[in-house]
Amino acid sequence: MPTRLQRRLEQQHNESIDMSPLLDVVFILLIFFIVTTVFVKETGVEVDKPQAMTAQQLEKTVILLAVTDSGEVFYDASAIGVAGIRGTLEQLLRSQERPVVIQADKNVPTQLLLEVIDEAKLAGAVSVNLAALAP
Repeated sequence: MPTRLQRRLEQQHNESIDMSPLLDVVFILLIFFIVTTVFVKETGVEVDKPQAMTAQQLEKTVILLAVTDSGEVFYDASAIGVAGIRGTLEQLLRSQERPVVIQADKNVPTQLLLEVIDEAKLAGAVSVNLAALAP
């Protein structure tokens, strides 16, 4: 006749752990992190931004334009050039008023930078800002 301890060990050995609640919790956490993740849109090119003492963080819903040191203008990883700024921004600003942020390389000529700012303002942008690094 088996002892009480042996019967209990056999009973515990025959039982299995139900993994369903654990999987439910893992999936709920996964969904939570996916939904709460903020996706930041980048310009698609690397720009060496200048530093500024008054640099501050802007909101996430901005339109980013990048101006490289070779004089190319990019929006969403595609080269649009100075001529394509107005058309692109007019379409983007039609649905919602958003600030425009220009990520210009520190070696970009002032004339090119002014042309980009002018095209953005002619497209209807109320707020045009320059991106800079905080020291």
